[in-house]
This record gives sequence, structure tokens and C-alpha cells, in this order.
Amino acid sequence: MSIGLVMDEPNKDDGIVLTEAQKRARRSRSIAIAVSLAVLVVLFYVMTLVKGPMILIRPM
Repeated sequence: MSIGLVMDEPNKDDGIVLTEAQKRARRSRSIAIAVSLAVLVVLFYVMTLVKGPMILIRPM
């Protein structure tokens, strides 16, 4: 009577195996998302610096 696979032995039959082209496409998408996010963060930072002092100088 077998209880099952040992935790140290990965099941080779399960899962999706990606081709090299799919791995490259996934990596390219990940890099594009990371660059887009970095640009957005920098844009928000710059806008905060530009608008920051102007918000403080206003009538109460």
C-alpha cells in the first residue's frame, strides 16, 4: 500500500513545460512591465516635486 510521493521528489508528469520561445516572450513581457512601472514611479515622483511647493503657497 503506497501513501503517495515523497515531498522531495517533484512529480515530472504535472505542469506545463514552456518552449524556449515562450520563456523569452515571458521574460520580455516581465521586463516591459517592470520598465513601465519604473517610469510611472519616476513620473509620480517628478510631479510631486514640481507640484509640491506650489501647493504650500496658497491662500488659506
